[in-house]
Amino acid sequence: MRHSLILTLCLGGAVAVSGCQKSSDAEVERALKDVNVIDESNLNDIMLTVADPNEAVAYFKKTLAQNPDRVDLKRGYAQSLIRAKRNPEAAQAWAAVVADPNSTLDDKVELADALIRNNKWDEAEKVLNQVPPTHETFKRYRLEAMIADTQKKWDKADSFYETAVGLTTTPATTYNNWGYSKLTRGDYKAAEQKFGQAITYDRNLFTAKNNLVLARGAQRIYDLPVVPMTQEERAQLLYTLALAAIKQGDVTIGKGLLREAIDTNPQHFEAAVRSLKALEANVSNG
Repeated sequence: MRHSLILTLCLGGAVAVSGCQKSSDAEVERALKDVNVIDESNLNDIMLTVADPNEAVAYFKKTLAQNPDRVDLKRGYAQSLIRAKRNPEAAQAWAAVVADPNSTLDDKVELADALIRNNKWDEAEKVLNQVPPTHETFKRYRLEAMIADTQKKWDKADSFYETAVGLTTTPATTYNNWGYSKLTRGDYKAAEQKFGQAITYDRNLFTAKNNLVLARGAQRIYDLPVVPMTQEERAQLLYTLALAAIKQGDVTIGKGLLREAIDTNPQHFEAAVRSLKALEANVSNG
């Protein structure tokens, strides 16, 4: 009887230990799974920010093939294609994201963006029309403004741009787009103001500086604006201003600006030298 009791207790102890072991193994597996999710999430972020764009595309394509139902991987694949400037593929990838039952309204906005990158403005507008007006995001309104621009609906464009810049802390490129919109309308003074605002938010945005000079040149204002610029940027802006002057028929001023651009550039300024030679040859032949 005593032996039977000891055997029972031993067996019971063995079962308990076995049960504890199984429980422990399950917990370890769950913990490792959680760690893997965190590691994968970090890797996904790296792939979408600092990794080589085409390497990121390959990573997400492979990972998505192994997990075809995961919308986050579909989204990552689409984003990586945008980074790699593979726009036709990106539009298809974003369409696949939007077709997923777990997609969001932001995904529709991203699809519209991808369609615009493929010059499919009408399709982009149709996609944005499916997004309710209550979904107020910076990107949504920036795209709405760009579409209104292509349709020359200037009042709508201005309204959308104004809303967009109010929804972001980094509105420099949007102010630049708004300024370019004003420039194409011939509203040069307003364009100059928008480009100036863009530079206020990003002093390194050379596109806005160059556009600002174009807006001033269109008004026959041939001195450089007071904005931060490197010596090389100054030379390039003088060159832009010279071309604007020549286009306006102010050839003598343009030649002077070309010479100043050549003297300012810390390196040989081939484009300016070539333009000046062509002008001087034209005057000699004339």
